Amino acid sequence: MTSKKFTVKLPKASDAKTEARPIAEIVQTASRFQSDVFLISGSKKINAKSIMGMMSLKLTDDVEIEVETNGEDEEQAAEAIVKYMSSVA
Repeated sequence: MTSKKFTVKLPKASDAKTEARPIAEIVQTASRFQSDVFLISGSKKINAKSIMGMMSLKLTDDVEIEVETNGEDEEQAAEAIVKYMSSVA
């Protein structure tokens, strides 16, 4: 299992479409990997491959999140999520 903490960097959203884009990108990124990928915020642990789960996470800018991965490509999965979520523009 790999676990990494990071600070979310989201664009300043002006509409629902802009707000949903980072969530869709996270799901697509997580889905590229064989490993299980979860995002943890407070007491919530969400499957990053689930669009509905990710929407319930309600990500906000500058919040600290933890990504937890488990599987054959867990390091690559964690790095991809951290890289994307730390620099969304």
